[in-house]
Amino acid sequence: MDELPARLQVGSVVRAVDAHAAGEPGRVIVGGVDVVPGATMFEKMTWLSANRDDLRLRMLREPRGYPAANCNLILPSHHPDADAGYVIMEQVEYPGMSGTNTMCVVTVLLETGILPMSEPITELTLEAPAGLIRVRADCRDGKVTAVTFRNVPAFATHLDVPVEVPTLGTVTVDVAYGGMFYVIAAAERFGLRLTPDEGADIVRVTEMIKAAANEQFPVAHPEQPGFAGITIGQLSGPPHDPADSMRNVVTVSTGTLDWQRPSTWTGAIDRSPCGTGTSARMATLAARGELRVGDEFRHEGILDTVFTGRVVEATRVGPYPAIVPTITGQAWITGFADYVVDPTDPFPDGFTIGDIWG
Repeated sequence: MDELPARLQVGSVVRAVDAHAAGEPGRVIVGGVDVVPGATMFEKMTWLSANRDDLRLRMLREPRGYPAANCNLILPSHHPDADAGYVIMEQVEYPGMSGTNTMCVVTVLLETGILPMSEPITELTLEAPAGLIRVRADCRDGKVTAVTFRNVPAFATHLDVPVEVPTLGTVTVDVAYGGMFYVIAAAERFGLRLTPDEGADIVRVTEMIKAAANEQFPVAHPEQPGFAGITIGQLSGPPHDPADSMRNVVTVSTGTLDWQRPSTWTGAIDRSPCGTGTSARMATLAARGELRVGDEFRHEGILDTVFTGRVVEATRVGPYPAIVPTITGQAWITGFADYVVDPTDPFPDGFTIGDIWG
């Protein structure tokens, strides 16, 4: 269809490119959103949260989205070093950084020609709400075949601390920042091998641990206090492929856990090995002396896909020893769409139902 019906042109038509990175969906909005105020992506993210959260809800909830969906809004950056900026939107938050979403954004920017592609290597810098992200994209025949990004510094705030979790008992966890604050627990403690058939148990256990850890271990980024609280959980275990370093599954919340209602213990599994989760895991290993500058870290996800991390620098963030990791993965474009809201639509901002949303 070359032109939309007139009634669907009322208001903005949001143009987006759908993509996935190692299985994790990352919709990328490339047009149809008015100017977003703010001098930085953090300020733009804050403004969107306060004034245009309808956009996030519309794109991520049904009927246009689903629990595992993520979305990104490409925006011009005022930073002199940045080629473009982007704000990341997930089901319950606006993260400062996301690895899979970064891979999807880079792939869309280059493969659609929004930014020029140079083969075999394109280097660019993006501004995320968490800071500048340096990117190297391997390119061949118009396709981005790998994205390597230099993440913001990652650091551990707690190692091997006990968390009291109702119905689960005492669970030993790590807490670390890799672009979001993660709580990380051993999957073996719950008899889990981190396979797709265990999805319901993985989500239930992870959400319970996350909620308890967030209550018992308040955290905030010492240099960016706008990023605070444990908002995401990760179960970690040995790799299934001996060529890899470890295996993990991250659960992204789709609502607020209610201890009195077990049916709310739901979320959506990150289908990928998770870029910020990999960074957080690397930070805990580095804090224990098990990972050093120059070391490579191959992280499996639930679909047996792999992200490759590397420690490129040791640094500090406030009182914490930290590392600067790079993460390498790949994304694929899956579709192009114009999203609209009919003026008679009773659900302009979407909806959720407890059968799959909790």
